[in-house]
Amino acid sequence: MPAADPAVKNAKTNTSSRLPELQPAQKIELFRQMVQIRHFEEKAKQGFLSGKIKGFCHLYNGQEAVAVGSISVLNEDDAVITAYRDHAHALARGSDANACMAELFGKITGCSRGKGGSMHFFDVKKHFYGGHGIVGGQIPLGTGLAYAQKYLGTNRVTLAYMGDGAINQGAVHEAMNLAALWKLPIIYIIENNEYSMGTSIARSSAGDPLTKRAGAFDMAAIQANGMDIDDVRAKTFEAVSLARTESQPTLMEIKTYRYLGHSMSDPGTYRSKDEIETRRKNDPIEIYKARLLEQKIATEESLNAIDEEALAQAQAAYDFAEASPEPELETVYEDIWTPEDQIPEFQPNHR
Repeated sequence: MPAADPAVKNAKTNTSSRLPELQPAQKIELFRQMVQIRHFEEKAKQGFLSGKIKGFCHLYNGQEAVAVGSISVLNEDDAVITAYRDHAHALARGSDANACMAELFGKITGCSRGKGGSMHFFDVKKHFYGGHGIVGGQIPLGTGLAYAQKYLGTNRVTLAYMGDGAINQGAVHEAMNLAALWKLPIIYIIENNEYSMGTSIARSSAGDPLTKRAGAFDMAAIQANGMDIDDVRAKTFEAVSLARTESQPTLMEIKTYRYLGHSMSDPGTYRSKDEIETRRKNDPIEIYKARLLEQKIATEESLNAIDEEALAQAQAAYDFAEASPEPELETVYEDIWTPEDQIPEFQPNHR
């Protein structure tokens, strides 16, 4: 990876904490999560193309090591918030695959009761505070989560993800400024897949690397290779340790690549087939699989069996979503406020 950016040479970093060594079963679990996400997204693609999934649908193929690697170093009660490419983050956080697929189908059994769709997964029990459709809109919200964590003395941290295009949004810089001033326990993660929708980063963002933006706020800056889950884990752990032990924010840039269009409505004609095929040769799942084999953590047969199991799970989630009921009409009045604030005239049974 590139050397530390000189523009942020004064940013504080914490290297005192070491990432604990994973046991073989834990390493295999990371592989399982990545293939689970890959197969889930393939079934989501099938559902969209068959007309069973409506609206927007942003898939994560190629970026699996980012979500799985970064979330794997969190505690269960840490917070996660992200943008609209959110399926992987929910699954990596432990959300039920059936509920996630049902949400894509708009069914009442979905994780947002069929009201959020692809861009608005939510699972408060897993401390996953949603996908958000406004570009960069989740970053002030994540900053608020970190503020609450510090105010309440929880010793928790927040991961707030954004795409590379969001780094140019004014609200993002306003939020990072406050995080630096108030010393909040937050890690801002730029998932740099090189294309802001259909525009290459070279045409949309001045200054490389994007972590140069951290220098304006005297904030720690870290880069990671998003195709290597071990590098993602190590770099994220460094940032999480800084947030948890010193209540200091970090701006991370994790360089990755998406294989499909920005959304299912994007044919991706701004990229050549040769480019995509070349980048697929650096697949994060295949890289990690080869590493597990080299380390004799698992056999080819056992990893293939995990892959088959993940495929079956994705199909089961698809079948569950198809069989689930549509929301009843009266549910349109529900989930508007928290239960304690629900006013009588908007209660489903109010007459």
